Amino acid sequence: MTSRSKSAPNKSALSKAALRKESALRKTVAQRKPAAAGPAAKKPAGKTGKLPEWNLADLYSGIDAPEVARDLQKMDADCVAFETDYKGKLAENTAKEGGGRWLAEAVRRYEAIDDLAGRLGSYAGLVHAGDSVDPAISKFYGDVSERLTAASVHLLFFALELNRVDDDVIERAMAEPALGHYRPWIEDLRKDKPYQLEDRVEQLFHEKAQSGYAAWNRLFDQTISGLRFKVSGKELAIEPTLNLLQDKAGDKRKSAAQALAKTFKDNERTFALITNTLAKDKEISDRWRGFQDVADSRHLNNRVEREVVDALVASVRAAYPKLSYRYYALKAGWFKKKKLPHWDRNAPLPFAATGTIAWPEARNMVLSAYNGFSPRMAEIAERFFADRWIDAPVRPGKAPGAFSHPTTPSAHPYVLMNYQGKPRDVMTLAHELGHGVHQVLAAKNGALMAPTPLTLAETASVFGEMLTFRRLLSQTKNAKQRQALLAGKVEDMINTVVRQIAFYSFERAVHTERKNGELTAERIGQIWLSVQAESLGPAIEIKPGYETFWMYIPHFIHSPFYVYAYAFGDCLVNSLYAVYEHASDGFAERYLDMLAAGGTKHYSELLRPFGLDAKDPKFWDGGLSVIAGMIDELEAMG
Repeated sequence: MTSRSKSAPNKSALSKAALRKESALRKTVAQRKPAAAGPAAKKPAGKTGKLPEWNLADLYSGIDAPEVARDLQKMDADCVAFETDYKGKLAENTAKEGGGRWLAEAVRRYEAIDDLAGRLGSYAGLVHAGDSVDPAISKFYGDVSERLTAASVHLLFFALELNRVDDDVIERAMAEPALGHYRPWIEDLRKDKPYQLEDRVEQLFHEKAQSGYAAWNRLFDQTISGLRFKVSGKELAIEPTLNLLQDKAGDKRKSAAQALAKTFKDNERTFALITNTLAKDKEISDRWRGFQDVADSRHLNNRVEREVVDALVASVRAAYPKLSYRYYALKAGWFKKKKLPHWDRNAPLPFAATGTIAWPEARNMVLSAYNGFSPRMAEIAERFFADRWIDAPVRPGKAPGAFSHPTTPSAHPYVLMNYQGKPRDVMTLAHELGHGVHQVLAAKNGALMAPTPLTLAETASVFGEMLTFRRLLSQTKNAKQRQALLAGKVEDMINTVVRQIAFYSFERAVHTERKNGELTAERIGQIWLSVQAESLGPAIEIKPGYETFWMYIPHFIHSPFYVYAYAFGDCLVNSLYAVYEHASDGFAERYLDMLAAGGTKHYSELLRPFGLDAKDPKFWDGGLSVIAGMIDELEAMG
């Protein structure tokens, strides 16, 4: 994410594992800066080459395909049959002789249903991401989501009953190898036990999701996709307008920022209502379930301790002066200014190479970098190109940003991009292919255990970017271009770490204040300006209009408090890459093994082979010092 993520398949997933798949479909690169160009970025502008469009036929041949209707009917029947066979019987039958084998068969059937639901929901979500304004597609997406929700009501009992089985009974049953295979999923599921509600309340929460938060999520997606921004007499959608904030021409950056501010302002009541409603919806759910802090449900879903996140946030905020403040002061100097207006925060550097990177060149850059680290990693990434698992063109109605969605283990991931030939787009490609490789490797764990908690979900993606950056840096001989490339990477890291922690601070303030009543759009804008000023520092001048820029960030709507995963991942990768540089022998094998584990191990266990411990207070400072060290280099360059 880096700052990217997913128009998701259905939020009413059939299991905790499927719920986490949503994290792969809710990312945006809209707030990313452009990475500086290496020597390869010298092609004529506008020559990206033919861009690939994904082939979703590996899931279904079309929204009217008979297989869709067939699988929806099968989903309905399988869910009813599952409920008939197992509801009210888990505790008694698991305690019997052979209870482990009996329960293992139940979990296998549950997993098969989950896989089928993942296929249906993923297809509907991906089609919708490709065109969220087509009425037929929107209807299809809504209808499939409702069908999955209705079918999965019959499965709600399973996790609830399973968590009521005594610990010693479950432990004895897992001595049976067939059930022991699912130990990571069962133990993970039981962490939710303190927050479960009575069955009928859970059912009510589940069924009302479609007319509750899922409907508001959908309204946000459709509103954002339908907005138009008038720039230099042209009506643009949000993605090309945001892209102008990285344009070489300062007047275009300013015009784009002013157009964004105007349209957002015109729609502020809608965005404020969506934000207030979803914050209240979350507060109600958290209160009923007994979560103490506004972000505790996210921490539980991520399987990360609150104190670890608090330590990360404290370390990053304390580092603002030596990171963002210093860097933006340097950047202002490169533009011969004391301060930069907010629309120049991500401006291309004056000495950076210009031009468009054609798609074949971007492909070769990333695959070469991956191959230099691990031929196996490059081989997996190559399949995304060869088998049409990537959708790259910018189209009206297409979801902004980028994501890699894992779909389901019986299929394969798909990557969505909005490729425009910028250097940052190459880094986005490296990022999303990192996710894709991770998802392919983890798929062998099955639908219940393939999804990775967000504590590690961004590791492979950010690592993929780092590999690509290091390769470009090694190939760049011109001193000024090396400086531009290094500065671009620092900017990327600031957007990934500093900006995302500021986002997290913003969300905490909004959700906390919402407990006392609705917030006006003006008040939300005040909170936004406060956290932005704190994180960006004195060298960025926040001009009128910027108070509306909170409105387009999809994370706030689809995945509350998701954003700290980016900072977690970036700091982790900085530490991980340092291990690689100092002891590369066998590292690639250990790294791929870590990715292949999917959701079968806690992040602390996965990091142990690398000698890393996120609970160590010095851990985060070490990751942040890598960024500070790069800024030291830039200051020395002048």
